[in-house]
Amino acid sequence: MSRLLATFFGVGLLPFAPGTWGALAAIPVAWGLHAWGGVTLLIAATVLVTLLGWWATAAATRGQDDPDPGEIVIDEVAGQWVALWPVSLGAGHAGVELWRLWPGLVAAFVLFRLFDIVKPGPVGWADRLHSPLGVMLDDVFAGLLAAVGVAGLAYVAHGVMGL
Repeated sequence: MSRLLATFFGVGLLPFAPGTWGALAAIPVAWGLHAWGGVTLLIAATVLVTLLGWWATAAATRGQDDPDPGEIVIDEVAGQWVALWPVSLGAGHAGVELWRLWPGLVAAFVLFRLFDIVKPGPVGWADRLHSPLGVMLDDVFAGLLAAVGVAGLAYVAHGVMGL
């Protein structure tokens, strides 16, 4: 069960760029969560998946030298969901379906992957913990940075430019 969750039901077993596939697979699930319960459900699910991911990562890597093998992508799911919080909040506020804010979805994905790969500041700090908690936290922090970026871009697009 821990391996199934850690690989996000096998997505992490894809042969090329499993982290990117994990982040991509997280988006339609987030979409469904938003449709079912808005940003509140998405946030609650993010907290739950982060805690379960911490457990699953610890169980899946027990006895291994690498605390963060590529096939573990539950951390990307949690981080991508955090990055999508402002998009979900905006869709709920505007009373539109999540897909209508597709530029925000794209920005959340691109910014999350950028921060997850580059690992600035707290993302790099968490990554250097070399532990299951660090595996989860680096992506949560990357998601938080991406969420701030998405909110900033939305402010520019809607507040400054009036789009």
